[in-house]
Amino acid sequence: MERGITWEDRVRGAYASLRPSEQKVAAYLLAHAGEVEGLTIGQLARGAGVSEPTVIRCVRGLGYRGYRAFQAALGQKPGAREGSLDYLGGFALRPWERMEDLPLKAVRTQREHLEETLKSVPAGALEQAARVLAGANFIDIYGVENSCAPASDLLTKLTYLGLPCRFHTDAYLQQIGAAHLKPGDAAVAFSHSGKSMDTVKALRLAQKAGAVTIAVAGGEDPLLFRYGDIALGVGGSTQTVYGNAIFSRVADLAVVDMLYMAILLSDYERFSHNLDHSGQVIADRDYPDQ
Repeated sequence: MERGITWEDRVRGAYASLRPSEQKVAAYLLAHAGEVEGLTIGQLARGAGVSEPTVIRCVRGLGYRGYRAFQAALGQKPGAREGSLDYLGGFALRPWERMEDLPLKAVRTQREHLEETLKSVPAGALEQAARVLAGANFIDIYGVENSCAPASDLLTKLTYLGLPCRFHTDAYLQQIGAAHLKPGDAAVAFSHSGKSMDTVKALRLAQKAGAVTIAVAGGEDPLLFRYGDIALGVGGSTQTVYGNAIFSRVADLAVVDMLYMAILLSDYERFSHNLDHSGQVIADRDYPDQ
């Protein structure tokens, strides 16, 4: 778990992004770390040799709502997590971060999720899931909100492979369709949290109807796995911004690609032929070379 960030961390991290006059305030704070608690705005401004509005701009640039919030942070014990800034539900994005650093931050975070996913997908389960999908009479796919992205991607890939499949974006229709499945059918459900109520219900109904169920989920002990005959994990960590999962779909989409390749490998001649045929059907949709 990430340690609580201190006000000194914020000052050092934000220093380069501050204006020169604001940097005077930051430098004064670091040089007099043991003396600034309880100072009024005026006292701090005089000590740093700047105006009071500059002090306010500086503390806001550090991510605080105002000078009072900054003073509250000064009085916290070392290692305590600050309550003056909303940490976006777990994703470590600070107000002082530079735009040019965000691509690297995003890629590093995605890489961490992919490495977790690599450890969470057993080869045996992947092969079993691929053979179930390759031999199913019909394949139903479930997912809500952001999980519609991997669900839609799987629909596209299975269709290219010539496999009969369906994905309703409406959660009610997913559940109704699941209840009408039959033995010999298969169902695949995506929920990065592993506890999306509508998705769990759909997979439970599919299993009750006699279909072979495949659960793709993350989190600790995901509820979705209880109704999955085959479980494919996407790692245990989840980062959110105001309740919406961020980066998780990269891991989910990676599992879709794994399934796609595994199905191809399960009967290479059959599925490579189907891919060629699918490509020929839409070959005339490209613009001619200019």
